[in-house]
Amino acid sequence: MRVVILSSSPYSETGCAAAARLAELGFIPAGALTLPSWDRATLVRKLGQWGLRDSYRYAVAKLSPGKFATENQVRNPYLETMLKNKDREGIFRSLREVARHFEFPVATVSDQNSPRAVGQLNDWSPDVAIFTGGNILRDKLLKVPRLGILNSHLAPLPEIRGMSSPEWSLLRELPLSITIHFMDKGIDTGPILLRRQFRRAEECNSLVDLRNRMIAEGIDLIAEAVTGLDRGTIAAAPQADGEKDHQFFVMHDRLKTLAARRLKEGLKPVASGTNPSGGGNA
Repeated sequence: MRVVILSSSPYSETGCAAAARLAELGFIPAGALTLPSWDRATLVRKLGQWGLRDSYRYAVAKLSPGKFATENQVRNPYLETMLKNKDREGIFRSLREVARHFEFPVATVSDQNSPRAVGQLNDWSPDVAIFTGGNILRDKLLKVPRLGILNSHLAPLPEIRGMSSPEWSLLRELPLSITIHFMDKGIDTGPILLRRQFRRAEECNSLVDLRNRMIAEGIDLIAEAVTGLDRGTIAAAPQADGEKDHQFFVMHDRLKTLAARRLKEGLKPVASGTNPSGGGNA
C-alpha cells in the first residue's frame, strides 16, 4: 500500500503524527506534500477556529518553531506518543525530521492543486493519500491516488459537515463522533469508511481539549482504515444524497460558549456508533 501525506505545513503536528504513525505500522510514506510554513489560507482558517491570540501563536510558531515549544512539549499533548522518536530523546518537530528518520521525500508546494503538486503526486503513484490539512482539493488532485484521499472528520457524517464540527455536534445534541471518509469535490460528502463514536468526552475540560483528543483518535482511525484497505477487509459506502445540502461554518463565539457549557454539563447517553460500510468494525 503506497501512502502519501498531504500537510498544511512542514511543522504540522497532525501531519507529522500521521506520517510517523503509519510508518511505525509499516506504511512508510512514498512521500509527503506540504504547503510552506507561512500559508495565508491556513492562517485564516486557524483564526476562525482558534481566535486571534492562538492564531498569532500558531503563525509565529511556524516561522520560528522553537519559540513556543520546548524539546519535550507539543501543542497537542495527545499526539506526543506518536511524535516520539524511538531512536533518540525528543520528538519529531517537522515532516522533514520524520522523513529523514523513515527515509521518504518531502516536497513543498504553494498550492496543493497546482500543476507541480499534481505532477509530484503522480510521480509518487500512491494508492491512497492522507489529508491532514491545507487547501480545498480539486478534481485533478483528488483523482491521482488509485483509491482516493482519506480525511478524518471530527463529527458524524452526513449529519455535520464543514467547520467547527465538534462544537456543532454538541449544539445539535448529536453523538460526538469521528468519520473517516474519502474526499470528493463536495465538502465532506465523500464515501465513508469508518464512523466511530468518541467516548471520552467526560474527560475533556474544554473545547480545545476535546478537539485535541479527537484529532489524535482520528489519526489512529486513519491508520486502522489504511490497514483495512491494505488487507481488503474494509470498503467505503456512499453518503445519502438527501443529506448533502447540510453544511456548517465557523461558529460565533457566543455559540462556542454554549457548546462549551454543553460539554461541561455532560452529554446524554447515546447508542453506540455503527459503521455504515459494513466492511469494518464500528
